[in-house]
Amino acid sequence: MKAWVIEGVSEVKGKGFLKLVEFPVPEPDEKELVIKVYACGVCHTELDEIEGRAKPPFYPVIPGHQVVGKVVKVGSGVRRFKLGDVVGAGWIFSSCQKCRYCKEGLENLCPDFKATGKDAHGGYAEFFKIHEDYAFSIPESLSFEEAAPLFCAGAIGYRSLKLTGIGDRGNLGLVGFGASGHLVLKLVKAAYPEIKVFVFSHTEKNKRLAKELGAFWVGAVGDEVPELLDAVIDTTPVWGAPFGTLRYLRPGGRLVINAIRKEDKDKAALLELDYSRDLWMEKEVKSVANVCRDDIKDFLELAARYRVVPEIEVYSFEDAERALFDLKFRKSRGAKVLRLY
Repeated sequence: MKAWVIEGVSEVKGKGFLKLVEFPVPEPDEKELVIKVYACGVCHTELDEIEGRAKPPFYPVIPGHQVVGKVVKVGSGVRRFKLGDVVGAGWIFSSCQKCRYCKEGLENLCPDFKATGKDAHGGYAEFFKIHEDYAFSIPESLSFEEAAPLFCAGAIGYRSLKLTGIGDRGNLGLVGFGASGHLVLKLVKAAYPEIKVFVFSHTEKNKRLAKELGAFWVGAVGDEVPELLDAVIDTTPVWGAPFGTLRYLRPGGRLVINAIRKEDKDKAALLELDYSRDLWMEKEVKSVANVCRDDIKDFLELAARYRVVPEIEVYSFEDAERALFDLKFRKSRGAKVLRLY
């Protein structure tokens, strides 16, 4: 099969940071599925893997963790799926299912958590395999390309929304407005219409999209807001922007940081916090780590029920490097998806 692989740390520029190779088609173990990949979402995490901020444990590795396709092979012990089923997989490739976190439904915190496309081969390939317990059925109302971003951008955005504790009404800020942010806004508008969404972005393209999708307020960090916020979700790779929104939080408000890493060059912003203005009055800062299976399952159900469909830009499989380059330099609107058919 054809597969894009990361062979080592390099910079995402020009070409050659991925390599298109012939790779063995995977064979399923007893409880595994082999999926013919039809679409795979493109995520900032792939940039981190390629550029060495989140190194895979082995090379070459096939990236990609928003995988959608059809089941073409099943192991002898598979019971949940059959040949021809349309299924997908997300960031969670496996967890131990034995530790205290797994038993408490917090498998995202499992010390043996393995990530698709990082700790195991992912979906930038014609075929992909995964244990049946970590695969999910796709709602019939969604195309392959529409479903792919729901497995990471959607599911992690949904987990972030839950962690804000905002409930079904209040004021919610979104810092950064890419794949995850725009899906949170779409879900909130459809399922929680009493929540007002405030979008903070520095790009005009994303500001226009936020307005089109019905944000209550759109601006940049540093602008005056008409009302204080109950919670903020940050999806950026920098420090300054999210911490700059702490001043907008109500007493007891919460900033939820949805990011695997933050850029070091902006770390000094942490030292510029005004405690009485930014953190006092029991404001909180909370991080999001990975994603649980229930986050994916529940978000897929909500997406089908409320017709939450991502804004997507589709690239051919052969254009994977261009998709990542465009993502790095913010030439994006919504989510990016590779098509393999």
